[in-house]
Amino acid sequence: MIRIGILGDIGSGKSFVAKAFRYPVFNADEQVEKLYKKNIKIFKKLKKILPKYFKEFPINKNDVVKAILNNNSSLKKIVKIIHFEIRKEMNFFLKKNRKKKILILDIPLLLENKINKKNDILIFVDSRKQEILRRLKNRKNFNLKLIKKFKKIQLPLDYKKKKSNYIIKNTFRKKGVKKEIRKILKEIL
Repeated sequence: MIRIGILGDIGSGKSFVAKAFRYPVFNADEQVEKLYKKNIKIFKKLKKILPKYFKEFPINKNDVVKAILNNNSSLKKIVKIIHFEIRKEMNFFLKKNRKKKILILDIPLLLENKINKKNDILIFVDSRKQEILRRLKNRKNFNLKLIKKFKKIQLPLDYKKKKSNYIIKNTFRKKGVKKEIRKILKEIL
């Protein structure tokens, strides 16, 4: 099994690229959503460390945002709890799909949380800053302060780019991305 880790800036189109590979994708953001809605253990852990913000289950994403924006240490505490569970979910995904030729890991803090393995193929999604900002502003929950907090806990983009085996220029056009993916798959398969 070949594991491909997708790296890039917030809003660079990592999930778009991951899906375009047409292999099973482990999307950490989607898993976090599920954990907030269905995992009472997560709620209890968050309530214990941040009782001011977490009062009822299922977890409301707005409460998470308030906790992160109002307290500088909240983000790291939340990430620590969530990523422990994400790792478990990812291991389940890997086990369930172990017979697949390729698996895609769409995990925003892949390198930061040392989730990647030495043999993983890393692909950096490179997008223009203006395009990223325009797309982020169109999201319904756009919050620049929140994005800046997340960027602070991420490794520099230049570092991620250097660590990557491949770079995909994302112009947010399916045709161009698919062409680059075909080239990569031809090399690795």
